[in-house]
Amino acid sequence: MPISLPLRRLWTLDKFAYSLRVFIAFSGALLFSGLMGDVALVIPLFLGIIACALSETDDSWQGRFQALLVTLVCFTSASFIVQWLFPWPWLFVVGLGLSTFMLIMLGAIGQRYATIASGTLILSIYSMINIEQHGGVDEDVAARQLLLLAGAVWYGVISIVWCALFSRQPVKQSMARVYKALGEFLILKSALFEPVRGVDVEARRVALARQNGKVVDALNQAKEMIFRRLEGQRGDRKLNRYLRIYFIAQDIHERASSTHYPYSALSKAFFHHDVLFRCQRLLDQQGRACRQLAKSLLLNRPFDHQQSEEALADLHASIENLRDRGKPEWRPLLHPLSALADNLATLESQLASAHNPGVSDERRDSSLYDRSPSSLLEAWKRVRLNFTLGSPTFRHAMRLSIALMTGYGLMQWIDPEQGFWILLTTLFVCRPNFATTRRFLSQRIIGTVLGLVVGWASISLFPHPLVQSIIAVAAGVSFFANREKHYVIATASITLLVLCSFNQVGDGYNLILPRLLDTLLGSLIAGLAVFFILPDWQGRRLYREAANALNNHRRYLEEIIHQYEEGKQDDLAYRLARRNAHNADAALSTLLTNMLHEPGHYRKQDADNGLRFLVLSNTLLSHLSALGAHRHQLADDEDDATLVPVAKRIGELLGQIAERLHQRQPVEALTDQAAELLTQLEEQSAAADEQAVTLYRPIQSQLRLITEQLAPLGEAANRLVGSEDHTPSSATANA
Repeated sequence: MPISLPLRRLWTLDKFAYSLRVFIAFSGALLFSGLMGDVALVIPLFLGIIACALSETDDSWQGRFQALLVTLVCFTSASFIVQWLFPWPWLFVVGLGLSTFMLIMLGAIGQRYATIASGTLILSIYSMINIEQHGGVDEDVAARQLLLLAGAVWYGVISIVWCALFSRQPVKQSMARVYKALGEFLILKSALFEPVRGVDVEARRVALARQNGKVVDALNQAKEMIFRRLEGQRGDRKLNRYLRIYFIAQDIHERASSTHYPYSALSKAFFHHDVLFRCQRLLDQQGRACRQLAKSLLLNRPFDHQQSEEALADLHASIENLRDRGKPEWRPLLHPLSALADNLATLESQLASAHNPGVSDERRDSSLYDRSPSSLLEAWKRVRLNFTLGSPTFRHAMRLSIALMTGYGLMQWIDPEQGFWILLTTLFVCRPNFATTRRFLSQRIIGTVLGLVVGWASISLFPHPLVQSIIAVAAGVSFFANREKHYVIATASITLLVLCSFNQVGDGYNLILPRLLDTLLGSLIAGLAVFFILPDWQGRRLYREAANALNNHRRYLEEIIHQYEEGKQDDLAYRLARRNAHNADAALSTLLTNMLHEPGHYRKQDADNGLRFLVLSNTLLSHLSALGAHRHQLADDEDDATLVPVAKRIGELLGQIAERLHQRQPVEALTDQAAELLTQLEEQSAAADEQAVTLYRPIQSQLRLITEQLAPLGEAANRLVGSEDHTPSSATANA
């Protein structure tokens, strides 16, 4: 095997470039301290590098330069404010609480600002550790604070240069993540076609909904990466290619999400025929093709997609066999089955063109929605809207501020060694919700214990300063490589870095017990804070997220109908409505996942109702996707044109359910209204009965399936509203 292939594969890893930048920064800091003959310089330089790397945002080099300037202004202000207030504990604790609250609230502006704010908080505590390490404020404190900032500047320069040299590599990796997630989605979707008795279809639906959330996250990340690099570079040929690949991924997602007919009915009707196995095999192969496409994009390899074409031909042959056999009970099902095959055929052609898409139609709207604030006034409005107890951002800001102030008060009371590690642990562990905090709390403690054991062995077995410095650099790189997916390893790595670094300027053995004690105290404070201080129990937001999902589904339906009236066009309004519908569905899935990890006393007693609502919401979204996949301009004399008022009425009923759900009011029974709409649809179908025998009417079919979801959605909404009565009184008191 040529050595270039493993190197190329290593280059495609998400965290390789990130880790390599950190390695260069750490190595440069280590080399500088060696040349200066003062190993103590390593600690503040390392801390500054870590803080800046944790504040890094994905941007073009120009955007990264602007973000770095903002980051350095925040870092400089934070470090010197800490220095000025350090000798006065009462002023210090007030400043700590206020600054924490303001920085967390700035995160309401957008993810970029939330990242910079989080990094600023981390650097603030690093500044405290840097001052405490030398016994407090002295005549050299300003120089040591400048070393922190120098470390941040050093990493920032490396980051900007890297962005300028390899600006499109993150875009390529993000598109690969999209197609890999799409591949997993298609494979999970194929399991729904398996005609086997005794299968828990609802569990498979829930798994599919959760995977849909991952696809949506990957699409959102890819969109942001492309958008930030397209600013001022619309003529860039390679970027425009990735933009077309992104639009194809959106179209594939819509078709992959679509459901043309209830799978249970198809499974029952064709249980002894191979047609559903053909569908399952084709979808599975298309899913694997998506994963192969992801690899081809990363490695710049040709993409061969012939195997699925054979499976598609087999599916068409199987449907023709059913048509030739001509059983009367099969006749109504052959039309949606053929539509399914046509949908998969279109998906097949999109897959084939995804690796090397042709030049896009100039008339196509290729604009992307900018979610960042356009002015300071808009940014302030976003922050102001979150000044309410109902805002998770506000609750987290209050909770973290009180937690850090409590940690500082505990430090002043018990006066532990290296006490500011308590605050750092609290900052890293205290998350916006209980489920995430609990996970990070346990992993932080386990990782710290593991890191202390490995650190003790390292400084015992390798007493030479140079070897310990090399171990510290390797541990720092390991922290950044693992901090998102393997937090135990990341925590162990950063603990090992601390021990090996601090052992250069003192006795590392004396740091082991204080570090363990501080971690336990900081974790305890974070756990108690998330449990008692404005707890954000997910069950109390369930009805709002469910209402939001239905509202976005309604807007998606309205845009689809608009396309049927005005003609198919993938414009920004349509793509935004589709993306918002999927975002809302993914948010509901995430909320339910977090909710199921909360304590039983505070968890909804009927949490299963939330999962049932998620299944219904996801099923509704799949029928909307099928309706959108077949959109075209309706002629005035076309039979389906008479169905537009029915579709608008369905949208009104979805809006009514959402409004009642948002107000936590019972939803009136929709059985009669749904029956009336079904009657209208059947009458329209009967009026065109002669054509309906030979022609499939996707609008009529999908509207009927959507209408059949109205009554179950209303009942599920009532169960969610009724579940509020079971909320423990203590939880209500904390609202």
